[in-house]
This record gives sequence, structure tokens and C-alpha cells, in this order.
Amino acid sequence: MVIYFGADHRGFDLKELLKSYIQSMGSEVVDLGAATKNPDDDYVDFARAVGERVSRQNDQARGILVCGSGAGMDIAANKFRGVRATTGLSANQVFDARNHDNINVLSIAADFTTEEEAKQMAKIFIETPLSPEPRHARRLEKIAELER
Repeated sequence: MVIYFGADHRGFDLKELLKSYIQSMGSEVVDLGAATKNPDDDYVDFARAVGERVSRQNDQARGILVCGSGAGMDIAANKFRGVRATTGLSANQVFDARNHDNINVLSIAADFTTEEEAKQMAKIFIETPLSPEPRHARRLEKIAELER
């Protein structure tokens, strides 16, 4: 599975750390920017790059976005059909979001998340499968109906 990464200047350092960590787990990583730490960049551009690719590749790809608050990236990524993004708050919350809601984009708040917390959330995001319980599938279908 391909993991697309995007980060603005506030998330740049954490993105670089997480890319290496995810690669060491055996996942393919594609960095969609920022390529340098530029205080004039806009998080929307990187959320768009990741959102577009995850939307097109559906279950074959996931995305990890990093900005200061996590919120801007989350909002922008969710504008793309089929993207189910959330801002990670804790390892347990990310587990539930993957297992119950099949999130395919994880947004991380670099200003409020330690490196260790970010690594734990990213690991859980990559490794946690969708629950086979019918109630989760039913709810995801209702979300898909909203998109149509």
C-alpha cells in the first residue's frame, strides 16, 4: 500500500520523521510536499495533492498530513470524494477511526503532538483493518450516499 505524505512548514519536521518511520515498517512512501520548510506555503496545497491521490486510488492508498493544528489539512482533505480524513487525537482514537470509520487520511497536529505520539498514531493508522461488523459497513454506505 502507498502512503502519501503532505505537510506545510509547521508540519515539515514531523513529516520527515514519520516518512522514515513508515518506510522502516515496509510501506511505500510518496512525499507530495513540502519539499522545503517555507513559512509562506499553504497547507491547502499539500492536502489537495494527498486528497486527490487517495480519492483516485481508493483502497489502494492512504495519506498522512501534518500541519500545526491538524484541522486545516483535515478540512481540505475531506473535500475529495471517498476521502475519510480525521485529525488524530490519540492512538486509541485513531484505532477507532480506522476500525469503525475506515479513515484513509490521518491528519496530525504537529504543534500538539509529540514525536512518539505521532509514530504510535501512524503505526495504528497503517496496521488497523476495518471492522467486519455490519453496523460499520452500513454507516460507511450512508456516508457514501451523502457524497452521491
